[in-house]
Amino acid sequence: MAQGLDTLKAVDRATRPVTPAEHTARRKALLNWIAVHSLGVAAALFFVLPFVFLLLTSLMSDQQALTRDLWPHPFEWSNYRKVFDTPGFLTWWKNTLLYAGLGTVLTVVSSLPVAYALAKFRFRGRHLSLMLVISMMMLPPQVVVIPMYLFWAKQLDLSGTLWPLIIPMAFGDAFSIFLLRQFLLTIPNEYLDAAKVDGCSEFRTLLRVVVPMAKPGIAAVALFQFFYAWNDYFGPQIYASENPAAWTLSYGLESFKGAHHTDWNLTMAATVLVMAPVILVFFFAQKAFVEGVTLTGVKG
Repeated sequence: MAQGLDTLKAVDRATRPVTPAEHTARRKALLNWIAVHSLGVAAALFFVLPFVFLLLTSLMSDQQALTRDLWPHPFEWSNYRKVFDTPGFLTWWKNTLLYAGLGTVLTVVSSLPVAYALAKFRFRGRHLSLMLVISMMMLPPQVVVIPMYLFWAKQLDLSGTLWPLIIPMAFGDAFSIFLLRQFLLTIPNEYLDAAKVDGCSEFRTLLRVVVPMAKPGIAAVALFQFFYAWNDYFGPQIYASENPAAWTLSYGLESFKGAHHTDWNLTMAATVLVMAPVILVFFFAQKAFVEGVTLTGVKG
């Protein structure tokens, strides 16, 4: 009965003419909504429009690119095929996947035990060790680039490869250690004590208890490291610039732009192909990423 009355009231409101007072109220509500959301809409347009311009330019012909005509006619989908046909482009993809994928795995595997020790162990010098980790975060890589290059290139003869960038990730990363340590502090110690009472060693406790509960933090660290390695330009420029077979996408894109300095449509198409994997990875993993970053720092 009550549902029927509500339906009749809704029909009556929809059929009767709108009074001036109701029209004014609706207009004020619309203006209030626009005022509240205008900043968000402006920020969204600020970030989206460059991507739209990049995508549209990648689908233009060479004569139309960077002209006043902002809409492709016709759509040149063959630009992406031309990019893949560029000598070395697939090799840059393979090198970037190796650098970003293997580097991310090594960073997570090596940083998690250190973060676990700093978060859950009580030992003399623990705070000093944490301060050393934080100080390493503040050290710019350009400060140590010369001695590191001399070590990898002159002592180990690894110049012209990506191994001087991948191997150090097997020894931990200061930012990853700190972020994981902050997340592990949110895990109650009672879970760890219960595992030890059941006979688990520290290593088994880490694998069976800590890792499943720290998945959001691990995902956040993995994404940070993957994005860093995927977009890294400075490292490949230092160690792999002399060997085109070891170039990554970020470094190869610069030479691609030089090879096609007038073909802005091909340069934009190559840029879209470089950005697309990162955008897709973040799109599918954003929930874990946001959760991991949000929960870190809850405890000091």
